[in-house]
Amino acid sequence: MIDIHSHILPGVDDGAQTLEHSVEMAKAAVEDGIHTIIATPHHQNGKYNNDKHSILHQVGTLNENLKNYDIPLTVLPGQETRIHGDMIDSLQADEILSLTNQGKYIFVEFPSDAVPRYSKQLLFDIQLEGYQPIIVHPERNRQIIQHPSLLYNMVSRGAYTQITAASLTGRFGKNIKKFTHQLIEANLTHLIASDAHNTTSRGFCMTDAYDVLRENYGSSMVYLFAENAAYLVEGEGLAADTPLEIKKKKKLLGLF
Repeated sequence: MIDIHSHILPGVDDGAQTLEHSVEMAKAAVEDGIHTIIATPHHQNGKYNNDKHSILHQVGTLNENLKNYDIPLTVLPGQETRIHGDMIDSLQADEILSLTNQGKYIFVEFPSDAVPRYSKQLLFDIQLEGYQPIIVHPERNRQIIQHPSLLYNMVSRGAYTQITAASLTGRFGKNIKKFTHQLIEANLTHLIASDAHNTTSRGFCMTDAYDVLRENYGSSMVYLFAENAAYLVEGEGLAADTPLEIKKKKKLLGLF
C-alpha cells in the first residue's frame, strides 16, 4: 500500500518526536502493509512551520536511517499546508512543497471548525498556477459536516479530497464515520490515507480501512482508492467520478 499522508518525520510537529519514534512508526507502517509513505508535516498552521528545503533534507536523513535499520519503507517528501491568503505568493516563491516534490499535487488543510470564505477562489487560483489542490480530511471539518455543499462546490471546480483511514473505521466517532461514508457515496473524495501521528492514539489502520471499503462498496472501490494513491506518486491524473450533492435532512418541528 501507499500512504500519502503521515507525520513520521521526527521532531518537526505533533507527530513523531524522536528518531526512535519515527522508526517505530516505520515498523508499524510496514506491518500494516505499507511500502511507500509520504511525510507531510504541518506548515503555516499557527504552531508549526516546515519549509520545503528542510523537509527535503529531513526526508533524506530518515530514509538513510531506515535503510540502516533494514526497514523496507520508502519515505517521500510532502507538506500539509494550512490554507492562508498568501498561498499563491508562497507557491510562486517555491516555499510550498508539492507531494513527492513533483510539482503537481499539494495538500490544503482547513481549520477544524471552519472553511475560510476565500477558499473556493483560492483553490481555483492554485489550479491556475498549474497545481492540483487536495483538501485533507474534510470529513473532520465542522462547517463542511454542517454544510456539505461547500465541499461539493469546491470538488465540482476541480479540487480533490483525502479522507482519513481512522474516520472510515469509526475511530473518530459514529458521526464522522457516517459522514465519511456519505462522501464516498457522493463521489466527493478520491484518496484515503492514515494521517498517522504515532503508533498508539493516531496509528495507521490502512488495512482496516480498505477492509471497510471492500465490505461496503466492493473491490472496485478499493481499486479506485489504491490506484489513485499510485497515480499521485507517479504524478499522473487521479480517477474521479462526477460529484453529487449530499442532501441534509431538515429537522421537522411540531406534531403532525
